[in-house]
Amino acid sequence: MKIMVTGCAGFIGFHVTKRLLKEGHIVLGLDNINNYYNVNLKYDRLLELGISTDLIAEDREVQSDKLTGLTFVKMDISNYPGLVSLFKNQKFDTIIHLAAQGGVRYSLENPFVYVQSNLVGFANILEICRQHRIEHLIYASSSSVYGNSQKIPFKENDNVDYPVSLYAATKKSNELMAHSYSHLYGFQTTGLRFFTVYGPWGRPDMAPFLFAKAMANGKQINIFNNGDMKRDFTYIDDIVEGVVKCIDYKINKKPAYNIFNIGNSKPVKLLDFVTYMEEEFGFKANKKMLPMQPGDVKTTYADTSQLENEMGYVPKTDLKDGLAKFVRWYKEYFKN
Repeated sequence: MKIMVTGCAGFIGFHVTKRLLKEGHIVLGLDNINNYYNVNLKYDRLLELGISTDLIAEDREVQSDKLTGLTFVKMDISNYPGLVSLFKNQKFDTIIHLAAQGGVRYSLENPFVYVQSNLVGFANILEICRQHRIEHLIYASSSSVYGNSQKIPFKENDNVDYPVSLYAATKKSNELMAHSYSHLYGFQTTGLRFFTVYGPWGRPDMAPFLFAKAMANGKQINIFNNGDMKRDFTYIDDIVEGVVKCIDYKINKKPAYNIFNIGNSKPVKLLDFVTYMEEEFGFKANKKMLPMQPGDVKTTYADTSQLENEMGYVPKTDLKDGLAKFVRWYKEYFKN
């Protein structure tokens, strides 16, 4: 198949692209390589995919030098004329839309970045799908849409009308926008609510990376809500497996719209997570206890039975095993 992956220099996008190429698909990867976190990590991911970073220029196609069937374009999804121009000579079977401005806390400081990327950019992708008769749009939502729901585990049919951050609100908006386009124009949309993804090449703004960096450099780690939190940490390979399973999934209803949780379904106490990190590093972390951050939630817990029933999805990676792989990568990458 010929598949477009937006956000291909990001954490999940990189791993999804790598898997698709391994399976023999032809991929066009799109990313604006913004500076939300260190761009060198994004360029290194692209290098891993065979994209020579010294050749990257705005709105220009770059071929992978690994002969893998990958083409990369540096472009912002909010650039609608650029997308229109790109699609004049391209035809895709599926779009996997993973480009977005992530992070709950950053949305408190820079709200308009989220509006531009997560709302305007998503509307652009939907319009491109409509105009070019894309059969299937798979896109990233988030467990953040569940807010501070007291009903656990989280199920796809739970009420998600009360987001507690702008980031979560934009992801809920994406789901509503996708539903309207599936209803009006008949193409298939599949939204994936990711639960706390971690693993090699991970995002530097997320807890596993932040903790590893602090511990490796003898710094304090920040423990919010005094450690009284649980997260459904999901290893990247399990996330990728769920995304790939969705490619061939056909929704036999109208509108052709669906939402799935992708998580590990085993929430872990934050302090237990820290203990596992300490075991991997071989020493105790210097912990700084802090109150709950605005926009954060106390617990995430995915019910993935719908994805299991529809596609046979079962997460396979135990947290300890996944953390061992992540820490090993971190030490190798940063030479710690």
